[in-house]
Order: sequence, then structure tokens, then C-alpha cells
Amino acid sequence: MLPDRRNRVLLALTLALTALSACTKNSEAAQPAQPTAPKPSTPAPAAPPPQAAAPASGGSVLSGIPGMDFSALPPSAQRELSTVFTDEFCYCGCPHTLGQCLKGHTTCQHAKRMARLAARQAASGVPATEIIVALSEYYSGFRATRQKLEVDPRMCMGDPKAPVTLVEFSDFECPFCGTARPILEAFAKKNASRLRFCNVPYPLPMHANAVPAGQAALWARDQGKYWEMHDALFENARNLSTANIVAIANKLGLKGADLQKALQAGTYAQELEKYKALGNAANVRGTPSLFFNGRAYDIQIGLNEDSLTHSLEDELEWRANNNAWAAD
Repeated sequence: MLPDRRNRVLLALTLALTALSACTKNSEAAQPAQPTAPKPSTPAPAAPPPQAAAPASGGSVLSGIPGMDFSALPPSAQRELSTVFTDEFCYCGCPHTLGQCLKGHTTCQHAKRMARLAARQAASGVPATEIIVALSEYYSGFRATRQKLEVDPRMCMGDPKAPVTLVEFSDFECPFCGTARPILEAFAKKNASRLRFCNVPYPLPMHANAVPAGQAALWARDQGKYWEMHDALFENARNLSTANIVAIANKLGLKGADLQKALQAGTYAQELEKYKALGNAANVRGTPSLFFNGRAYDIQIGLNEDSLTHSLEDELEWRANNNAWAAD
């Protein structure tokens, strides 16, 4: 896909989807480019030829699908979803469109997840052409090179032998990370038998207290209270001065004086830099950044239980079939 086309698609998804945003390394990166006015001598582009009017709704394409009902979608969303079901093939590998697979191969769970993902985007106002591009990018991510992310097991929760590991890079002063925290922890606890959830401190340069906070989390890990410190730091994200971080340690029943000495000595500075380098190697550009078994997850798809469960189930199927989709 051409870079400018991909950028337009991602921008459209960002504007259309009600997904969580992220803190970025460069605050200017989050600002959309201002359009440049055309020169007076440049002729206006010709108007596109008129197209036939789309049907009022998805009609028969969306009806008669066992176990799925799209009647609650607005008519405009039904039209876009109907186009996706008609024009896009199911990624399970069958030689049928998504709509045909949903009706003819009722045991194909992959098609159902794919349909729900498309329906969520259509409901958010994303046109069919861009939904199809987004689906292509999402599913191509499964075949892309996976990142090798080694995290101290004390910074993880869930079954150590779980088939899927979700790694989050976060900044303790990032408000979006603070919003994501309860969502991710609840998701991890609900899926503890099949998901191992790991958190990695990744301080961003614009957050002055993110470095000592990250070091404090690593120190608390060595005291057996990583997650307690992790949560407390987010709960006090607006006041993470060194004095307050030390006070947080005392409230957790730890020796704040020892933490203060560790911060002054930079005891955990090198390890924190190691985790920053790990994120940089994985192309982390902002927080929160998520990886399912080393596969980057685009939070613009959604950071909620439904979207996370979708990606988890896709990852489980992919892994269970030796890096392939299950044949329907």
C-alpha cells in the first residue's frame, strides 16, 4: 500500500473510531498536518462521475446469518457492512466472501470475529473501503515478524504457561495509560488461564517524573510489590515528585527511605534504560503500546474488553494452528 494512502486510512480510523488515544514521544506527532491551499493557477480537480445510489440497508446480505444480528446498526452502517461482507474474503482461507462464509460455514469462528470487528467499525462511521483496508492491515500483522520481548516474570500476572503473553509498555505520567490500566488489568484477570499480562515501564521524554516512577516500580518489584506500586503510581499520576513516590512506598508498607537511597544512587537506572531500549527496538512510539505474543496491537481498533478479547481469540487460533488460521 502506498504510504500516503495508508496515512489517510489511519487518520480516518483515528477520527472515526472511539478508541483510546496515546501519549507519544513527540507531542507534535499527534497534531494533524494543516492542509496547504492550492495555488490560484492550479485548476480544480474534475468531479468524479456520478455513482448509482446505494441500497437503503444491507438487505439480504446481513440477514439469515446464524447467531448474528445486525439489525440494530443504523442504515448507513448496514450499507457499509453489507459491502464489506460482499467484497471481502474471509481470512480463514476458504474461497468465499465473508458473507458467504458466515452463512455457509457456520462453524467458522474466525469469520464471526472478523464480522464483529467490521461491524464495530461500520457503527463508528468508517466507510467500507477503509474497513477492508483496516482488516487487511490487522490480519497481515499476524504474518509479520514478531518482537522478542523478555520481561521479568515478577512484572507479569496470569499463568506463566499461558499460550498468549500480552506486553504493555506504559508511562506512569501518561493519562491514557492511566485510563487503560483498569481495563487491561480486568481483562488479564478474567483471562488469567490463557493470558499472561506483563507491564514494562517506558518513560517518555516529556514526563519529568516518569523516570523516577519507573525506577520505583522496579525497586518495588524486588520487594515483592510491583503491581501494588504500579497501581499506586497511576493513582497518584499528577503528583509523582520524589517525595511523594517515597511516601507511596511507605503507605504500601515498604521502606521509603531505602527507595529514596536507590533513586539517589540510580540503582535501577540501567535496568530502566534496558526496558526503554527493548521498547525502542519494538518500534514503540507512544504509550500505551501493546503486543500479543510479540505482535503489535493497534489501539485505534479499540481498547475495551470486546476488542481485546477479539485479538486474544485470534491469537489463540493462530497459535493452535501453527501460525495459520483454522480451516473451516
